[in-house]
Amino acid sequence: MSEKVFLNDKLIDIEKASLPVTDSGFLYGAGLFETMRSCAGVVFCLEDHLDRLFASAASLAITPPYDKAYVSEAIDRVLGANELADARLRLTLTGGPMMATEQQRQPTLLITATPWQPYPPEFYDTGVTVILCPYRQNDTEPTCGHKTTSYFPRLLALGLAQRNRAAEALWFTPDNRLAEGCVSNVFLAKDKTLYTPSVETPVLPGIARKTVCRIAGRESMELIEKDLYIADVLEADEVFLTNVIMEVLPVAHVEKHAVGDGKVGPMAKTLREKFTATIEQQCRRKK
Repeated sequence: MSEKVFLNDKLIDIEKASLPVTDSGFLYGAGLFETMRSCAGVVFCLEDHLDRLFASAASLAITPPYDKAYVSEAIDRVLGANELADARLRLTLTGGPMMATEQQRQPTLLITATPWQPYPPEFYDTGVTVILCPYRQNDTEPTCGHKTTSYFPRLLALGLAQRNRAAEALWFTPDNRLAEGCVSNVFLAKDKTLYTPSVETPVLPGIARKTVCRIAGRESMELIEKDLYIADVLEADEVFLTNVIMEVLPVAHVEKHAVGDGKVGPMAKTLREKFTATIEQQCRRKK
């Protein structure tokens, strides 16, 4: 069966999907995207994903051609057409073809779904290595804090990490504050307290980040959002990364430096268990 995608207003075979060569997302990276996951045929935290997408679209002058209800229905159609219950989905929204005026421009909406593939189990058993990104996250950049398709700098940093046998690269601001990973948010644990950079750093307001913050509150874990620096990373008892695909991924080493005792810590273990349970409960309850 050919993979089906939703493009603008209909389901089509992926081989037949095409964009105009004048599309602003193709030409200039003028677009947004959401990476989502479904469990039992239900997209985890779909409302949060769509809220973030539409908020970013409003901030960056991209007008979605459809409302949230329509997009939600389109996602269900993609899952159904591909006969997928547990899946990784991507929703891409671009500014559409470049026209004479903004009023004439029709944004492009693309939704794809592929079978769910989690990170390797050994990543969670022993923890991963991260490197320090040599690039900087500029807080004056207008797309900071938005999940845009202008992702080439992140791919360059990820490639550098992979060449150094690491899973992620940690980004810092020009004044050396910890920001985030290329595709993840970052948490530290010290003396049984959780720390993470505030969204005003700026960092992407990750859906998994938001979920972990909710779990921490529910489990009476102390959580502080504040400016963090490399010393905080190196002195942490635990470091872990979050996104909806990796969930809660423990970090054992920052380059050659061992985090804590170099083993997966108890807070990361607990939060991952609670995160997995939250997905199961939310998705199966809505089924």
